[in-house]
Amino acid sequence: MIRKLRIKLILASMLSLLLVLAVIFGVVGVLSYRKIITDADTILTILQQNNGSFPIGEHMGNDQPFMDAPPKGERRFSPELPYESRYFSVFLSEDGEVISVNTGKIAAVDTAAAIEYAQMVIRNGFSQGFVADYRYTSFAVGDEIHIIFLDYGREMSSFRTFLLTSAGVSLGGLVAVLLLLIFLSGRIVKPFLESYEKQKRFITDAGHELKTPLTIIDADAEALEMDIGENEWLSDIQTQTKRLAQLTNSLILLARMEEQPQTEKIEFPLSDLVEETVETFQALAKTRNKHLSSRIQPMLSMSGDEKAIRQLVTILLDNAIKYADDGGRIEFVLERQKNQIRLTVFNTAESVSRESLGHLFDRFYRTDQSRNSRTGGYGLGLSIASAIVNAHKGKIWAATQDEKSLMITAAFPL
Repeated sequence: MIRKLRIKLILASMLSLLLVLAVIFGVVGVLSYRKIITDADTILTILQQNNGSFPIGEHMGNDQPFMDAPPKGERRFSPELPYESRYFSVFLSEDGEVISVNTGKIAAVDTAAAIEYAQMVIRNGFSQGFVADYRYTSFAVGDEIHIIFLDYGREMSSFRTFLLTSAGVSLGGLVAVLLLLIFLSGRIVKPFLESYEKQKRFITDAGHELKTPLTIIDADAEALEMDIGENEWLSDIQTQTKRLAQLTNSLILLARMEEQPQTEKIEFPLSDLVEETVETFQALAKTRNKHLSSRIQPMLSMSGDEKAIRQLVTILLDNAIKYADDGGRIEFVLERQKNQIRLTVFNTAESVSRESLGHLFDRFYRTDQSRNSRTGGYGLGLSIASAIVNAHKGKIWAATQDEKSLMITAAFPL
């Protein structure tokens, strides 16, 4: 239980951190990419307004000097921009024939490569976008199509390096936090562990201490009965004493199962055990006007605690008979499915709430408190069944299809 609590704590913390990092990483990445695109498109707009080149002299167009304050909403660029930028342009006719190519401002692209890039733009059909690391804009001027390419490889390379570095740092941070959580989670859950251990010790010690007075009370009641004869008060004392003894034994058994989750594994014939146990419940089912049927796959065996598995089958059958409706149907199935052995107990019922399924294996939980006097028990049976299944590294769960039936399944790995 404590181990599962530590795992859940670590998983919840790691998932929360991963989500926060993903959001931060995504927002920063999107904003950085949008800034790159905005800057590139602004430069392309200047080139478009000047027919594929920067303005001559100190002006950027519209008689606005580089160093003057730009109009509101526009970005000021360095006067070195025309000398830092690498770009080329291709002019095409409406039918796609090349009219002219200008590669004077770039050394990495020749005329043939420029034409090839232009043809790729025509095939894509987008007015703006990327071809390799070249940001382009395509626009019509009269009967011609002008395509201007801006080399943004350095900026895109820096952006990719930023993404990889951020991902690496984030991954390293996640690993560091995971190691810290593994180290610190033990200290975090230590108070819960101590409290849980004290609770288990108290149940075990109190159970053993209660056994002696209960035995004495029962023996004294029997002696009084022999002395004064049958008496309703003595009978009630004996009945309640037996109930307390059963409750005490159940609590001690549950505490022991949780204290010693590792069971001694001895192979035994499971099919024979289940068939024998189901047969012992046939008479009880008939006397309570309930029909019990079984489907048991023969020759199945498993390694585990034979006594505990017998008790598991007994608890599941007893629970089904208790809570099946009058004239109801109970089905017990034992079968092998791939790499699992499954025990399934199905019973019809007056009402089964879907909300109650998650609490069926809790201690002292009863789906209908008003039926305690009629069905008996303390709500510990399914808790013990769950502890037995967990001790055998299996899984147990409950389900209902129509809220008029209950199916409990225990699966054991082979």
